[in-house]
Amino acid sequence: MLAGADFIKTSTGKIQPAATPPVTLLMLEAIRDYYYATGRKIGMKPAGGVRTSKQALHYLVIVKETLGDDWLDPSLFRFGASALLNDVLMQLEKERTGAYQASDDFSKD
Repeated sequence: MLAGADFIKTSTGKIQPAATPPVTLLMLEAIRDYYYATGRKIGMKPAGGVRTSKQALHYLVIVKETLGDDWLDPSLFRFGASALLNDVLMQLEKERTGAYQASDDFSKD
């Protein structure tokens, strides 16, 4: 952040463990402290480890409680978790039809 980064992220998401709530909280606290010191908003991307809609909601609560509503925007917070998309699609389909679909019905990419 001191070097001028606009966004920070946990990792590439290709190693385990990738993003975890404690690591994400620590990074968000660093962003908060930097914002208080400089007035400059830095974005954050937890990469990997966020696989379900429930996990994503947990992270969004951490963001809201640590940084506030301003950071609940894709310009300042976004997930780096391609596996999350399938779960979100499954949840939307469940809401539409009333039943969960097989994960094989959705893209693996």
